[in-house]
Amino acid sequence: MSPIHTVCGLVVPLDRENIDTDAIMPKQFLTSTSRTGYGAHLFDAWRFLDTGAPGQDPATRIPNPDFPLNQPRYQGARVLLARDNFGCGSSREHAPWGLLQFGIGAVLAPSFGDIFANNAWKNGLLAIRLEPAQIDALFGAVATPGLSMSIDLGAQTVTSSDHRVYRFEMDPFRKRCLQQGEDDIGLALAHALEIHRHEEAAQRSRPWAFMPVHAGRAGSP
Repeated sequence: MSPIHTVCGLVVPLDRENIDTDAIMPKQFLTSTSRTGYGAHLFDAWRFLDTGAPGQDPATRIPNPDFPLNQPRYQGARVLLARDNFGCGSSREHAPWGLLQFGIGAVLAPSFGDIFANNAWKNGLLAIRLEPAQIDALFGAVATPGLSMSIDLGAQTVTSSDHRVYRFEMDPFRKRCLQQGEDDIGLALAHALEIHRHEEAAQRSRPWAFMPVHAGRAGSP
C-alpha cells in the first residue's frame, strides 16, 4: 500500500442510504482469484442497463445515463459523497478494491458498515465520517458543477472548493499506518526479527511441538 497524505479531486454524489456491498460489487464478479479488474464492475447493476459478465469489456455494455458516475460532469471523480450506512451487508474486500480501481480515493458519509470501513482503511480507501448536517450541506453544494474537495489526513480536515472546512476524527494508529503505507502484512514484517527469535526460543523449549508428522501406514488405525 502506498503512503497516503491527501486525496484531492472532483466530488460525485450518490444520494442513497444503506448502500450494501452487493450493490457496490455484485456477487457474480467475485470469481476472480486476482485483486484486479473490479473497477469495471463497480455499482454494476446501477451503472449499466444490461446484464454483464465477469471480464466483459465495459465498452460493450449499455450505460445508464441517469447514474451519477456515468454523467460527464462527474468523470474522473476522486471523492464519493454518500448517505448513512454506506457499505452495509456482507463482508467482501472486493468492494473497496472496486472503488479504488475505479479511481475513488475517499468516501464521505455519516456512517459506514463496520466491516466495510475496516476493509477500506486496510486497503487505503479513506472512509470519512462527517456529521449528517455536514453531509447535507455538501449534497447541497455539489449541485453546483465542478465541486472538488481536498482531504488532508495529517490535519484531519475536509476542505471543499467552496471554502467549507470540516474536521473528522481518526484512530491515531490507523492514521499512522495510512501515512506510512503500512498494511497488516507490512506491520508483521516490521517485527520479522522478533518473530524469528520467538520461534527459535519456542523450538528450544518445546522441541516436540516442531517434530515432523509422519503419515500412518495404510490400514493402520
